[in-house]
Amino acid sequence: MNTHPPSTAQSSKRAKHRLARSIKLRMVLVFLLLAAAMTFVVIAGAQKAFSMGWREAARPLLMDYVDQLASEITAGGTPSVARAQAITARLPLTVRIQGPQVNWDSHPDQELPDWQRKGRAGESRFQRDDWGGGKDWQRVLQRSTADSHSIEFGLNEEVFERRPRLIGFALTALLLLTLLAWLYVRRLLKPLDAIGEGARRFGAGDFSQPISARERDGSDELSELAQTINTMGRDIQQMLDAKRALLLAISHELRSPLTRARLNTELLPETAQVNPQREALLRDLQEMADLITDLLESERLSAKHAALQREPLTPQALLALTQEVIAEVLARQPAQPDTGPDTPPDIRLLADARLPTLTLDPSRIRLLLRNLLDNALRHSVGASLPPELHLRAEGSDISIEVRDHGPGVPEGQIAHLAQAFFRPDTARTRAQGGVGLGLYLCKLVAQAHGGTFEVRNAQPGLAVTVTLPSDRVSSA
Repeated sequence: MNTHPPSTAQSSKRAKHRLARSIKLRMVLVFLLLAAAMTFVVIAGAQKAFSMGWREAARPLLMDYVDQLASEITAGGTPSVARAQAITARLPLTVRIQGPQVNWDSHPDQELPDWQRKGRAGESRFQRDDWGGGKDWQRVLQRSTADSHSIEFGLNEEVFERRPRLIGFALTALLLLTLLAWLYVRRLLKPLDAIGEGARRFGAGDFSQPISARERDGSDELSELAQTINTMGRDIQQMLDAKRALLLAISHELRSPLTRARLNTELLPETAQVNPQREALLRDLQEMADLITDLLESERLSAKHAALQREPLTPQALLALTQEVIAEVLARQPAQPDTGPDTPPDIRLLADARLPTLTLDPSRIRLLLRNLLDNALRHSVGASLPPELHLRAEGSDISIEVRDHGPGVPEGQIAHLAQAFFRPDTARTRAQGGVGLGLYLCKLVAQAHGGTFEVRNAQPGLAVTVTLPSDRVSSA
């Protein structure tokens, strides 16, 4: 099968897309079009001026010069081949003599000039309107002698062909100018690359390195734009730092009254009348304490200087940690209503036989697994199958996937699930719990380890996949 046309079409499409999105290429293209237009105007104008004014200016001089050459050839009355040869040796001309006594052509192999060739209607090409009338050329370049000989003069094209063509110089100059224009435009618009890279850093939350605005002879618009974006970045960083400081301060200050409230609640008498309110109050206080803990942890992980307490986790240690988290999560879960009070919920653990050893932070991995499993169990009420936890080896990386078999999430909300305090419309009831920090913390843990976080609808249910990279891997 011939795949060349699609490849050519794709290359053309990519070139058009690149041209449409590149200011540099468009500026160079404008320069080329302007240079070509100016060249055309100059050449066309010069040709038009010459074609309109040669009869009045150059024609008398040319006719006088041709008369002198004809007189030199016919100095003895009859055209002399020797004198004609001397003229062609001295000048880049062709001479053709026709008559009753002498028939000689200095360059018989050369093609006849256009004004000597006959057209379709029996007339020379220069006699037609598109050449301006060939009789002018005949009167200028053709002479007749008294003895019925005809002498015709022309240019020796071989001499001009042996010399460098002007078009070659013109093309070389055009290419050189194009290269210089490209280099200048590239240097002129180089700050755009730094501005784009800086904007991407700011968008990712990294404000540590400002955009480098190169100082030239005076500040131009691009340098001012870079400085403006730097100012905006500093303002955003200050607002984020103020928000983080306020959040941390509030979280810290809330711990003390929460601790006192929990202590006072536990000191309440355990009676049949008080116990329901006491247990409900303890649950609410614990939920508030967990929320504060999650907030503090999210701020620690979102900071660029957050330090992880890494240590090598062998496959056996990772499996043991995973089983501990599963047991801890299941112990906190109530029995599902449709399975009876004595049937606790379940989680299926599926692990590859050979897993690599990675250098990870065990406490943060424990937090990651706990939040993923809590989220899966919360949305598995009434599901036909229990949640699944997969540990897969992907080369030297590890993939952790937790999947439930619940109702899933609308596709339009998938991209927002890992945002702080976001909950899908189907999970805004208190029964289904959560304040929208669980998956957000999981994403922060994955990013802190240099990994990736992905959420997708598994149909049925939701699947969350975290890939932990092997950039700090010990031997497997």
